[in-house]
Order: sequence, then structure tokens, then C-alpha cells
Amino acid sequence: MHDRISVDSIAFMRDSLDTQAGYWRELGAGRLTLLGAHIAMAGTDAVAAVLADGGYRLESIVHPFLTQQSLDRDPATWEAPRASMNAEIDAAAALGARSIYMVTGGHGDMSWEQAAEVFRQAIAPCVAKARDAGVELLIENAPPGYADIHIAHSLRDTVQLAEFAEVGVCIDLPGCWTEAGLRETFVRAMPRCHLVQVSDYVYGDRCVPARAVPGDGDMPLRRLFEWLLEAGYTGAFDMELIGPRIDEEGGFAATRRSALYMDKLLTQIGA
Repeated sequence: MHDRISVDSIAFMRDSLDTQAGYWRELGAGRLTLLGAHIAMAGTDAVAAVLADGGYRLESIVHPFLTQQSLDRDPATWEAPRASMNAEIDAAAALGARSIYMVTGGHGDMSWEQAAEVFRQAIAPCVAKARDAGVELLIENAPPGYADIHIAHSLRDTVQLAEFAEVGVCIDLPGCWTEAGLRETFVRAMPRCHLVQVSDYVYGDRCVPARAVPGDGDMPLRRLFEWLLEAGYTGAFDMELIGPRIDEEGGFAATRRSALYMDKLLTQIGA
């Protein structure tokens, strides 16, 4: 597998750590992205042992900051999410993870600017802790259908919020590939971009999430990858595979085909 491909455990969310480790060995994975919930269930020590045994690099951890509530102006509501994030930062540092990516919490009844200010204040102590630990905190672009748990619904908005809150960016390609001025937004995002998530989209799919194996759909992945490299991206391409198409094929089979496609493409463009 190409060194810049990261295998995302979201495709195996119902599988145990041992089962996933078997998948990683068979795939020849080098980089991984893990759900924070998987780490919590298995325990940091057990995860560390598996990573060391396989020589895997932990690229990122998925840890929602606020998903059970909207952003709230009351600082008392920030305490539990901060504590949870701080614990995840400790785990990330212990496991050698490069980053943690999250959602922000929902809009509630606030304007975008008001919600952004609440998020900035709520996450600020975690940002400082992560910086000291050498871990990047990232926010990603997510569709408006997730407005109950997130406020950044285009890559432009995500970069603007990241600059404001002094966090990093995870570019989710299926969520931004149709945006105007995308090439320029990649350039603006690059100083803060520490992860790119990849899957494909098939015209006509209406489900959420409507993800497909790279190469099965209609996204111009080669052009998008070339733009990212031109902008200076040097990080991992994370295979985030989820949705009905992935479930029907099976997470392992879909991940294997995705890796083969991406390996060929990344090699062709000189990544």
C-alpha cells in the first residue's frame, strides 16, 4: 500500500481491535485512523501494543467534541466536552497520533458568527493542551444535514473557522468537491491542513452519507489530488468509507479496492 494512504476504521466500526488488526495485516497498511470509541473500548495500552507489533503509524483519531448538544453560551456546558477532549489528547500523545479531528457542536439558535465565537472559547484550553502535546486538533467540512452537531458546512467556512479558533483542517473531499474556487481554497487551507479524507460519489445517490469506493463514482479525484499536491499537501489520504454502498460490499472488500485504486493514482501523479 502507498505510504500516504491511511486506513480509516470507520469502515470497520462494528469490529473488534483484533479483527481490525487482521484486516490491516492483510491490506499491508502503514497508516491508520481510529475511532476514539475503539480506543476507549480496547484500552490505550492494548492499542499501543497492536500499533507497535504491526509498525503502524496512527495518523488521526476521530473524537467528536460536541455531538449530543448544540453550542451553548453557558461555559458550564463546555466542561464535560473539554474533559473528554483532554483525555483524548493524552491518548493521542501516548499513541503517537498526529491529529484528532472533530465536529464543533450545532448551531442552535445562534448566527454563524455567534456560534463560531462560542466554539472558539469552548475549545481554546484544549487547543493549548494539544499544542503542548504535539497533537493537531482538526475540524472538517460536513454537509448542512449535520447542522445539529456542526457549524462548518463548506471548506471555505471550515478554513475561516479554523483560522479564527486556531485549529487545523481536515479536508473531506466528498463534502467540498463541487465548491467554486476550490483550487484557491486548497491553497488557503494548506498551512492548517493535516488530513485529507477520500471516497467517491455516484451521481444520483441521495442517502447520507452517500460514499462510494474511489474510482466507482463521478468525482474528479485525479484533478483534486493534483490540486492538493500543487498546493503543497504532504500528508495522508485517509480512506473514509461509510454508507449503503460500503455496507453492501463489506468494509474490508471496499477498503481493499479503495487502496488498490488510490495506490495506482498516487503513484501515477508522483505523490
